[in-house]
Amino acid sequence: MHPNPVFRKETEERNIAFAKERAFGTLAVNAETGPLISHIPFCLSDDAKTVELHLVRSNPILRLLDQPADAVIAVIGGDSYVSPDWYEIDDQVPTWNYVAVHIRGRLRKLPHEELHGVLDRLSASMEERLLPKKPWTSEKMDQGIYNKMQRQIVPAMLDVTSIDGTWKLSQNKAEEVRLRAAKGVAENGMGAETDMLSELMKNV
Repeated sequence: MHPNPVFRKETEERNIAFAKERAFGTLAVNAETGPLISHIPFCLSDDAKTVELHLVRSNPILRLLDQPADAVIAVIGGDSYVSPDWYEIDDQVPTWNYVAVHIRGRLRKLPHEELHGVLDRLSASMEERLLPKKPWTSEKMDQGIYNKMQRQIVPAMLDVTSIDGTWKLSQNKAEEVRLRAAKGVAENGMGAETDMLSELMKNV
């Protein structure tokens, strides 16, 4: 998380809502040889106390989970380079604006019989966003093929201990300066989802 407290004033509720909406992040776990990283979709519970996820059986993270392990999921939103020229004031330096939420906790394997529920809840949460399309469900599949595919993945759960967010949106600048930077991001931003980032900068 960013050390400047001005970028860390968002409420826990907004950090949770952001993580639930994104539902995709970078899972990191420490190993003896160094950090292990995996990019995962996930389902954060309504009370934000657990995260359900699954990993491919060959993922080296699973070899660490004979016992629960400390882990973090980094959830990243829009981001962009910010040119000092966009501020239209003197003596500024380049920076990078972004939104990031970190979900920390203890990661553990779940019994295989819980996999079906984990997968169904994750797909249901995604399919709901595609309404009025008729939701896809696992019942549409040949169950023999589906069961065979399930043998390749392992369910896991993160028991959440903390959720922190950085919303670095030029809120340390005067409003008119920040809005000029937001315009620059919208028109010339270099990063991901710059339109979303620009809107956040305007409404911080």
